[in-house]
Amino acid sequence: MRVDWSRRADYILARHAVDPSWANEAVRDEHAVWLVPDPASRSGYAVRVIGYAATPDAVLTVILVDAEADLTDRPDGDWWGSNAWMANRWDRHLYGEARP
Repeated sequence: MRVDWSRRADYILARHAVDPSWANEAVRDEHAVWLVPDPASRSGYAVRVIGYAATPDAVLTVILVDAEADLTDRPDGDWWGSNAWMANRWDRHLYGEARP
């Protein structure tokens, strides 16, 4: 699975101190929780992924936008990366419940 962070990499690094490579680690976590659609999504095209990233040793919340959201502008990958931050208490709780 590939995520295109070309539009938002600088934003998540500046705003949330999250490197896009960390967000990719969280998305690829085999125990990641996928909320489809993201409960906060207005369009219905966004998903929320809560997963563990080993590099920062943290659970992250990552927002991805489906490539189908705009058929005229396609990501270089399967998803557009929209946002990412260190998971809050609730998201860490959801992640913990999903782990075996």
